[in-house]
Amino acid sequence: MTDAVRTGGMFRSLRIHDYRVWSAGAIVSNVGTWMQRTAQDWIVLTQLTHGDAFAVGVTMALQFGPQLLLLPITGLAADRIPKRTLLMLTQAVMGLLALGLGLLSIAGVVTLPEVFGFAFLLGCAAAFDAPARQSFVSELVGPDDVTNAVALNSASFNAARLLGPAVAGLLTEAVGPGWVFLLNAASFAAVIVSLRAIHPAALEPAAGGGGRSMGDFVAGFRYVRFRRDLMVVFTMIFLMGTFGMNFPIYASTMAVLLHQGASGYGLLSTALAIGAVAGALLAARRAEPRFGLLIVAGLLFGVGLVLGALAPNYLVLAFVLPLVGLAAQTFMTTANGAVQLSVERWVRGRVMAIYMAIFMGGTVIGAPVIGWIANAFGPRYGLVAGGSAGLLAAIVGAVWLSRARSAKPAEDPSVLAPHAVRD
Repeated sequence: MTDAVRTGGMFRSLRIHDYRVWSAGAIVSNVGTWMQRTAQDWIVLTQLTHGDAFAVGVTMALQFGPQLLLLPITGLAADRIPKRTLLMLTQAVMGLLALGLGLLSIAGVVTLPEVFGFAFLLGCAAAFDAPARQSFVSELVGPDDVTNAVALNSASFNAARLLGPAVAGLLTEAVGPGWVFLLNAASFAAVIVSLRAIHPAALEPAAGGGGRSMGDFVAGFRYVRFRRDLMVVFTMIFLMGTFGMNFPIYASTMAVLLHQGASGYGLLSTALAIGAVAGALLAARRAEPRFGLLIVAGLLFGVGLVLGALAPNYLVLAFVLPLVGLAAQTFMTTANGAVQLSVERWVRGRVMAIYMAIFMGGTVIGAPVIGWIANAFGPRYGLVAGGSAGLLAAIVGAVWLSRARSAKPAEDPSVLAPHAVRD
């Protein structure tokens, strides 16, 4: 592919028919997903408990914990089952779960244990969906456009974040959370329709092949274990994903502290999304992900959350959160693109499953911890704890990059690409 095509604009991946169809369905579903997340966390905090941030953390842990629990099989599924087929199944299951939670909420019989149960089941479906969805992008576009496609996926997800939480807050106050869950259930139809419209002949076949499942699973870990660059990236991802990116706790507890209702909570999530969309679009302009950008993003993330903790009122907090969103999205998009570009196709599904398990599965530990800190010391201390994780991730990355440059002065270890990422 020529340089002109490779650098042909911020939205160049949308020139590809299948990616364009997939993106159209995804944006609708993403709006519904953000609506459900907002309504779910809000009813746990304000309706099913008396402002218990720990309960919100448990809900998040149950929803994201299966990424870690089911790791031995989710990566194999992404490598062995055609991703289009797997995604259609997972999207249908998640739609049915949203429908069930919505009907219970409208009937007025939903309880906290039931929300916990639905969050766990949704997490199980998402554990199979996430690695398949992440690696599916590289099948829809060529290798030169993977970074751009990943960034545009993130932009779509966060553009939905601009609308979803605000709409969810308004609907929760106007008609109740049950209708928010039902709208999310309907939104999954858009993804299923878009997947059916994709040309299956253009996709890479599933890896298939023989080998024992456990041996194949261990091979994914062995691949990562002997890639020191990936080990450092995954360490930074663990710190950020486990203790840093607990936005539902930050936004909901700070909204209550600053005397805001569900709509005020939704608008804080929208403020985060403004920065996240900007970060994703900026990432889409880059030709390749660079390690140094992970360090800068972690640093800005930590500083942004600390500034948010010091915000004297709601308006100041809302103005600070776009910086946090920008830093978080820059970090996530750079890490995701770097990992996908620097691993071989035969192991990509398993490596992405490990990536998602570390990034999302760490919530099992981090969300309850941040929730406990917010309960015990106040919401502002929760933000400080999350910001500290970003600063620590930046330190880890800076130390490794300095040592890598000293060990191999002739190379540039800051460029994360297939030709440059090596032991």
